[in-house]
Amino acid sequence: MKTIELSTCFCTNDVDACREFYQRYFSAKAVFDCGWYVSLCINEDGPVVAFMQPQDGMATFSGAGVMLNFKVDDVDAEHARLCKAGLNTAMPLEDHPWGDRGFSVIDPIGNSVYIYSDREPSDEFKQYYKG
Repeated sequence: MKTIELSTCFCTNDVDACREFYQRYFSAKAVFDCGWYVSLCINEDGPVVAFMQPQDGMATFSGAGVMLNFKVDDVDAEHARLCKAGLNTAMPLEDHPWGDRGFSVIDPIGNSVYIYSDREPSDEFKQYYKG
């Protein structure tokens, strides 16, 4: 299989809240929006995340166990921007020995949104990088 694109779709009754959250805090643009289903592109041509209201008895996403990772050029600037905008962090901005500096926030349906920039990993973690 040759995959051209990978996106994530969450089944939720809170489509409107998710749309507003990602548009407000992450400059997402709707590339498809019929009200009950929205595909949001992060930045101009970045990754896509989608939200849909349940159809025909579909189960809704429970909000447990998913982390969306956003790699950015300047994590400190993103942290300052989001805090200034009034968003609370779920995990503080900190350096991690595995090779990044990051923090997280929680979206309206419970997803952890982890925002990070690469850093030099500690000697302990360098062995795990492949290629």
